Amino acid sequence: MQGNFIERHIKEDLGADTQKLQTRFPPEPSGYPHIGNAKGIWINFSLAEQFGGKCNLRIDDTDPTKENMAASVEALKDGIKWLGFEWSGFFYASNYFDKLYEFAVILIKKGMAYVCDLDSEQMREYRGTLTQSGKNSPYRDRTTQENLDLFTRMKAGEFPNGTRTLRAKIDMTSPNMNMRDPVIYRIIHHEHYNAPGWCVYPTYDYAHPLSDAIEGITHSLCGVEFEDHRPLYNWCVESVGGFDPVPRQIEFGELNLSNAILGKRFIRKLIEDGVIDYWDDPRLVTLAGMRRRGYRPKALHNFFEAAGVAKSIANVDIAMLEHFVREDLAQDCKVVMAVLDPIKLVITNYPEGQTEMLEMPNNPKNEGLGTRQIPFGREVYIEADDFAENPPPKYHRLYKGNEVRLAGAYFVTCTDFVKDESGKIIEIHATYDPATKSGSGFSERKVKGTIHWVCASEAVPIKANLYSYLVLDDETAEEGFVFNENSLVVAENAIAEPSIKNATEADRFQFMRNAFFCLDTKDTTTGKMAFNRIVELKSSFKPN
Repeated sequence: MQGNFIERHIKEDLGADTQKLQTRFPPEPSGYPHIGNAKGIWINFSLAEQFGGKCNLRIDDTDPTKENMAASVEALKDGIKWLGFEWSGFFYASNYFDKLYEFAVILIKKGMAYVCDLDSEQMREYRGTLTQSGKNSPYRDRTTQENLDLFTRMKAGEFPNGTRTLRAKIDMTSPNMNMRDPVIYRIIHHEHYNAPGWCVYPTYDYAHPLSDAIEGITHSLCGVEFEDHRPLYNWCVESVGGFDPVPRQIEFGELNLSNAILGKRFIRKLIEDGVIDYWDDPRLVTLAGMRRRGYRPKALHNFFEAAGVAKSIANVDIAMLEHFVREDLAQDCKVVMAVLDPIKLVITNYPEGQTEMLEMPNNPKNEGLGTRQIPFGREVYIEADDFAENPPPKYHRLYKGNEVRLAGAYFVTCTDFVKDESGKIIEIHATYDPATKSGSGFSERKVKGTIHWVCASEAVPIKANLYSYLVLDDETAEEGFVFNENSLVVAENAIAEPSIKNATEADRFQFMRNAFFCLDTKDTTTGKMAFNRIVELKSSFKPN
């Protein structure tokens, strides 16, 4: 990670002992982590790695009513490992419930917390507004003994939900709404799946800083949306006291991506409505979705590095992300031939029943990837749009009387074509010149067009999922975007060369003249392999 303001703060705080850096990633799992969460993961774990420190993973489970967390927790762990990181310690906030309760008792004894009987509606009235100070609760001046007694009875389960809370006694006139005697414990009669026996639970704003302090976190790195919470973070740690080191909260700007949905509630609704597949739908920028789409961790690391770490919110064009995905794939992907919209080309002067093997490089830009043998015969398939009955100006592909090269094979000249009863072209006829075989050194004439092909007798049927943006930004729309009706176009009749049969989930391919693809094991069936378009070959994005 290049130098940034967080790195400078760490060096200032720790001096020569930067190896003592201890960070953490403390999410409340809800759904699957997306690229914005991934930036937070990258910042916390990368800085710990850079300075030889440690980074914990801690799950916020302070709300016992959110029970279905297991799948989200596993998705989070899997995503962090996929990004190439490993946590030093794994914890739940509930691991500290006993300690957090003890700290609350300490605050009561110091006169810094009190039991309040206002209900939620009354509390809102007393809290005031951004332009009007709040009012002290009528229960704010209870004695220490009364507060201790009531808090003990809250813990024992004597009172119904919502009847009492424990509040920090700070300042109801503070311009920061978070400091107006915030609730730090509430009654929730719901058995916690990870910490049975409790009916009072700490709030996130109370549990988070003190959990950091318990774990010895030196730097609590979080999104800029928590900047207004920092005074309360510091108040909780300083008021309980006795911690060494004292954690320091530092905020960074969140990441917003064009033509993408990050809101998890919105994504959940799209899943429920059947608009998208699941959290791993390749059109999403969740870690699971990007992984299934074919993105690789290195591309994300390079993207985050280029986007930078700043205090302000980063609004980034998704084309920048795609640039780094494309850059990561270009050098080590096997280039194969696949035809997404096939039409048959019959080479009328090629011997019937004959098949020859041609040698082709696996990646013309990387000789280290070697070569492969592919079959060639009298009948091949080409892309339907590589032929034109009435070619437009500067059209250099196949049309009657024109000569092109079949990639890695021979020059062919179109002589005729066949239409069905509806007038649709269903077959093209051509002749080939045996002297023009690739690698033969033939130089008597040149052609302006080269097209890819697949041998008809050895063609492997595949399904190609042509993914694009799920949404398109539109400032005039109510949500700020409109759904892209063409976010998924499926080429059901696509075919590929025989080498594709050996594809694994880890492989990435460049379908010649088309795009980068990967095998989608979730969508693959016994009879047909499915491939997802990762990213197109070209982009208008220009890196600095």
